[in-house]
Amino acid sequence: MTTFAPGRKASSSRRHPRRGEELTFWIFLAPFFVGLLIFTLLPIAWSAVLSLFDAQATVYPTIFVGLRNYIDIVTDPDFLNSIGTFLVFTVFIVPVTLVCSLGLALLVNRLPHGAGFFRTVIFLPTACSYVVASLIWKLGLFNGLESSLANQVLALFGQQPIYSWLNQFPLFWILLVTVRLWLQIGFYMLLFSAALQRVPEQLYEAASIDGVRSSWRMFWSITWPQLRSTTSAVILLLMIAAFQAFDEFYNLVGAGPTARPPLVYLYNRAFTQQDFGHGSAGALVLTLIMVVVALLQNRFFGFGAADDDSPRKRASRKKVAA
Repeated sequence: MTTFAPGRKASSSRRHPRRGEELTFWIFLAPFFVGLLIFTLLPIAWSAVLSLFDAQATVYPTIFVGLRNYIDIVTDPDFLNSIGTFLVFTVFIVPVTLVCSLGLALLVNRLPHGAGFFRTVIFLPTACSYVVASLIWKLGLFNGLESSLANQVLALFGQQPIYSWLNQFPLFWILLVTVRLWLQIGFYMLLFSAALQRVPEQLYEAASIDGVRSSWRMFWSITWPQLRSTTSAVILLLMIAAFQAFDEFYNLVGAGPTARPPLVYLYNRAFTQQDFGHGSAGALVLTLIMVVVALLQNRFFGFGAADDDSPRKRASRKKVAA
């Protein structure tokens, strides 16, 4: 005799989503997956294939060369010089942006009124195109005329005007660093502002009760440790952005070897010289370098690791538990 279990159907329906919900889910995600496949995964796969062939002025090569393109890239003096340009740019832009964005976040958060207004004003340059900003710097601020803003500032200090900012080393680095700083400082200021708002006020009150009155001591003892994870993330994002530097270099100093980062080198090799084999190999080498840098950054700075989850504190918790 068959018995009827009233709760079996209901429990089964709870364990398995309805077919209509599954269909809706895939309908909404299908455009994303199709776009990811066509515009990201397939180009990466085809670039890996091209890097193993002699692809001169063609994306359908037939001559297999193996790892020769990779060997040529890593031994090419121009590619090594582009890596050196990236390192110099990183040494300048990463600490300057970090300090300036953190300083602005601290100043804006201390304002009793109008903090939202100043955050918006500082963040607005982020919406500007890198190409447009580069042209403003090149044709307006540092155009070499005596009426330009840069030469007017020099005149205030009794200095002679400079007529060729873009052709003199190391003057062109002033343009490259300042335009990138103006464009991205607002974004990282918002990251630090959000992190500062998460710092508990009770920590400052407790420090004040203990006799801590100096603002610098408050910052180094309380604020800075609380910003550890955010600072680590900002450093990683700044280094990735420095790797991706292209527009300001290409529009300010051109594609010459004087100050050419890796992306400008790869653009010139792949699209100007139509050497897609070496260009693809260089792109994959650059990707590998970025991955290694990110791993090293995670090793030394602990990206995404909270202070409570540091190795030292985990060891102390284990000792206490034992």
